[in-house]
Amino acid sequence: MTDSTTAMLNHLLSHRSIRAYRSDPVDEGVLRDCLAAGLRASSSGNMQSYSVIVTSDPALRERLFEPHMRQSMVLDAPLLLTFCADMHRMRRWLARSDAPDGFDDLMSFMVAAIDAVLASQNVALAAEAHGLGVCYMGSTLANCDLVGEVLELPPSVVPVVGFSLGHPAEDPAPRDRLPLDGIVHRETYRVPSDEGLAAIYAEREVRGWERYMAVPDLRARVEAAGVTNLAQLYSAVKYTRESHDAFSSRVRAYLARQGFAGDLERGDAVRGEAVRGEA
Repeated sequence: MTDSTTAMLNHLLSHRSIRAYRSDPVDEGVLRDCLAAGLRASSSGNMQSYSVIVTSDPALRERLFEPHMRQSMVLDAPLLLTFCADMHRMRRWLARSDAPDGFDDLMSFMVAAIDAVLASQNVALAAEAHGLGVCYMGSTLANCDLVGEVLELPPSVVPVVGFSLGHPAEDPAPRDRLPLDGIVHRETYRVPSDEGLAAIYAEREVRGWERYMAVPDLRARVEAAGVTNLAQLYSAVKYTRESHDAFSSRVRAYLARQGFAGDLERGDAVRGEAVRGEA
């Protein structure tokens, strides 16, 4: 294995989420290098159906603080990067070229969303190679309507994933990951036995519980809820059915408002015609 291969693997294996940042600005040349790396990510049909919004303005980041669930890095990091599924550009190009437009459905959103996520990871890896830190924020999708309003997104554009970016002011240890054998399946899916499942989560149940219990606010919520293990913490405190239902409703409604419900509308029309035909 060459030195460059070893360096690349070590880089990939040492990823940490950075939540504390120095105030130093990110060099514009470095930023452009990272964004250029994003452009080289794999893309369905080479359509590159995504856009990246770089937000440095403190006033805008203040407005994004609530949609991003009051996470400190929104204000502390010098930059926020928001990667959007973007069919707006593609659909306008099609219209100007007198080409048919079928990019108003769920499949189109999924294609664009995957493009955006692939590009985001390239940018994140390039940033870390420059010694910068990132922290992905699930609030980008969960509150996509609120984020989209602040960023003034036009129709056919939806925020999918985003992260803070800047010079790290902390050096956290890498978090635990599930073992490779618990994630990778050969040839076909292998359903683990109860014993195998316990082995997959054995380390996580210890280290994850310890990490969450070290956060005073979260520990108080856990104790108030009466949960006693990590699985209960995930589903009864952090990611409840009620919160997921609410976020799912918001995402579905925003997708419809942004123009990604064409297949549902056409399906309703077809079903309506079928009912009238039966009558």
